[in-house]
Amino acid sequence: MPILVTGVAGFIGHAVARRLLDHGHRVLGIDSLNAYYDPALKQARLATLASEADFNFHRLDIADAPALARLVQEHGAQCVVHLAAQAGVRHSIDHPFAYERSNLAGHLSVLEACRHAATVRHLVYASSSSVYGDRPLNDGGFREDDPVNAPVSLYAATKRSCELMSECYASLYKLPQTGLRFFTVYGPWGRPDMAPWLFTSAILDGRPIDVFNGGRMRRDFTYIDDIVSGVVAAIDRPPVDDGEAKPGGSRHAHAIYNIGNSKPERLDDFIAAIEQACGKQAVRQDRPMQPGDVPTTFADISAIRRDLGYAPTTPIGQGIPKFVRWYRRHVAGA
Repeated sequence: MPILVTGVAGFIGHAVARRLLDHGHRVLGIDSLNAYYDPALKQARLATLASEADFNFHRLDIADAPALARLVQEHGAQCVVHLAAQAGVRHSIDHPFAYERSNLAGHLSVLEACRHAATVRHLVYASSSSVYGDRPLNDGGFREDDPVNAPVSLYAATKRSCELMSECYASLYKLPQTGLRFFTVYGPWGRPDMAPWLFTSAILDGRPIDVFNGGRMRRDFTYIDDIVSGVVAAIDRPPVDDGEAKPGGSRHAHAIYNIGNSKPERLDDFIAAIEQACGKQAVRQDRPMQPGDVPTTFADISAIRRDLGYAPTTPIGQGIPKFVRWYRRHVAGA
């Protein structure tokens, strides 16, 4: 099946494309290769896909609606996996207009391209756990039907806006869509602005690490392979427009799922796992909570487990050593 993956040079996009190619799909990948972090890492990810006969890459800004629509039409994509976005909670505080273009205009471009393409049967798109904001936890974690009307960062606000735009297009144009609220994804080929990379780099180099909120924050750290399994499962199961309520509340062909590990870990324990994998102790610098951060993320994954068979299998005790080994080989040169 021909599948278009936006953000294919990104952390999750690269891993999804790799799995789809391994499963025999044709993948059209697009990415703007922007400089939010070193584009050399994005190029290195693409290099691992370039030799595949069924992989076709186009450098493109998803906010370029006419160009995106042409690509979707020309390549006959049957599914679009939309993972391109301007990432980073804290970055959104200082660079808000980057999020307007990539996340809002970009998502709208994807919706328009999909609704005008006769071949597209399903749009799977990335949302974020950040939409839940700083709110009390239920027993078992955040649920898809929890209120999500109080974001604490512009990044979160744009992701919730994307969900609302998708609901509109499911209602107006009967476009089947699945939104996935990712929870703190980590693993090989990860992003250099995220905690696993920052902590591993600093610990191996003997530099101090910034530990926010006394290490008492909890995150639902989810290993990349588990995330990819959930994305691929979603591709094959588009929701139907049957008037029945879907996860997230829609009665149209639009479902929203949490996709996490459902086992929130204390930041202190996460740091300890990295220290053990590195064979060195961290030099810690305590910092207060940062603007836009929340103390805890915790995914209730009962809906995606029931509907898509999603079952994460990688605890941090297994995932962190895999990341550190990759980092030593590909980044540190050890």
